Amino acid sequence: MMGNSFGSLFRISSWGESHGGGIGVVIDGCPPRLELSETDIQPFLDRRRPGQSKLTTPRDEADQVEILSGTFEGKTIGTPIALLVRNKDARPQAYDEMKTKFRPSHADFTYQNKFGIRNHEGGGRSSARETIARVAAGAIAQKILTFDQVQITTYVDRIHDISCPSIESIPTLESIESSPTRCPHPETAQKIETRILEAKKEGDSVGGTILCRVNGIPVGWGAPVFDRLEADLAKAMMSLPATKGFEVGSGFQGTKLKGSEHNDPFEERDGRVRTQSNRSGGVQGGISNGEELYFRIAFKPTATVLQVQKTVDEKGENTELMGRGRHDPCVLPRAVPIVEAMTALVLIDHRMRHHAQCESFQLDIK
Repeated sequence: MMGNSFGSLFRISSWGESHGGGIGVVIDGCPPRLELSETDIQPFLDRRRPGQSKLTTPRDEADQVEILSGTFEGKTIGTPIALLVRNKDARPQAYDEMKTKFRPSHADFTYQNKFGIRNHEGGGRSSARETIARVAAGAIAQKILTFDQVQITTYVDRIHDISCPSIESIPTLESIESSPTRCPHPETAQKIETRILEAKKEGDSVGGTILCRVNGIPVGWGAPVFDRLEADLAKAMMSLPATKGFEVGSGFQGTKLKGSEHNDPFEERDGRVRTQSNRSGGVQGGISNGEELYFRIAFKPTATVLQVQKTVDEKGENTELMGRGRHDPCVLPRAVPIVEAMTALVLIDHRMRHHAQCESFQLDIK
């Protein structure tokens, strides 16, 4: 099946199913001599793993990562890095009814019709458990990006109809992690937690938006036309389960302004060229302009709800299905480190492309 690899110079290929033996990823293109061990990766997986709070699925998985190849004596050696996280708490019997019935708003119907076969246990390959691979690979990408002082800050800024007020300063990781909602505004975080627990009690779910802010990107990362930085970010974010929208900079709100209001005049401040408002979101012409890169991703409510819903079976006949299994009533708190990972994977790829084209190879043409 195609569509399991991502990236160009820093390329990852993920594999594994929700209730199979485990989830893994192969990373090709990581530079040699980078100090790397499981302890560099595990903290990122700990933030993504299930069972970490009453707001998440109770599936009990430690998600311990193993490095199978690509390192020697604690350093990368320039060869493919293989990472593995084994599944320990799979309960496939909870999905017996889904063997012949399609879950509403899931990939069951489309997978079955496209391939003529599917893994109904937890959604198989379409399960969000696949994102373990992305987070593990993204941890390595983020370690490399620290050499450029690139800082990725991601947090929940809205759940259902409860929005976080605009935060001008960059929230610390501690403030984000202080609440299981991963919203750094305490009052909003409490309201969000209550709303998620209400939905959970009703056997329902809620969606919302995640805000990602990236600082420290130098001018020049990205490419024109098809490989625009924001285009690759959009693809990365929309490849995540449950995503339904992406906007960068002023996004859809910017459509309410006139050009004279929306434009970002340049000015010199503190010895560098800056924009006055950064409505562009840190990208112009597909290339970073040195300002904060910021964008939002919309996540739909979790598709599996613990209520009876109308659907059809494999014969195309009308039937009903009661949602079962262990699921998050809201995916956003656990999606925060996943968004960070995909952001890092896009940025590391563009960093390498930029250095290859614009720094490692210069033509002295006069």
